[in-house]
Amino acid sequence: MKPISEKHLNHLYIDKQCSMSEIAKRMKCSVHSVQYWMKKFGIPSRSRSDAAYLQHNPDGDPFTWSPPRTQTDHILYGLGIGLYWGEGTKSCKTSVRLGNTDPELLKTFMRFLIRFFRIRHEDFRFGLQIFSDIDPEVALQYWIKTLHVKREQFHKKVIVSKSGSMGTYRKKSVYGVVTVHYHNSKLRNMLVSRLPL
Repeated sequence: MKPISEKHLNHLYIDKQCSMSEIAKRMKCSVHSVQYWMKKFGIPSRSRSDAAYLQHNPDGDPFTWSPPRTQTDHILYGLGIGLYWGEGTKSCKTSVRLGNTDPELLKTFMRFLIRFFRIRHEDFRFGLQIFSDIDPEVALQYWIKTLHVKREQFHKKVIVSKSGSMGTYRKKSVYGVVTVHYHNSKLRNMLVSRLPL
């Protein structure tokens, strides 16, 4: 079995965030050999979810925490956490999601993510749910214009509910319900950890 130095292994696996298979290719050895030396040196291996996250984000997290600095920041931060606590979909483990009929509420939540986590506006995705008596194109154009986003940011499938199936909620939903999506499990977990217990 080809020996691998602890320093070199730490550099590749910890510092450079290489996978075991990438290290094996570089070192011209088997993955089993890499696992053996990692175990011997006490280097903990990543969980499957951590490995998958690294594979999808090879340049590191696509967001950066930037704490509130001013009174206005603190108000926006409180609003954002409150909105996610009250309106967010916490059961989804892979992304940050918040749905509502109020465009100002959605824009406030987006401002919160942009300001404190440096999310890029173009990285948001949106889902639209409408009633069968609402024109899908009219609703879509309304949300594109109101949220200042591109059509490509909306999922292609528009979910249509039967009219009246949601009772009085339908009266508030002239242009349907939009769900803001930001696909990142680490950010989702960070937000959930900041919610009041």
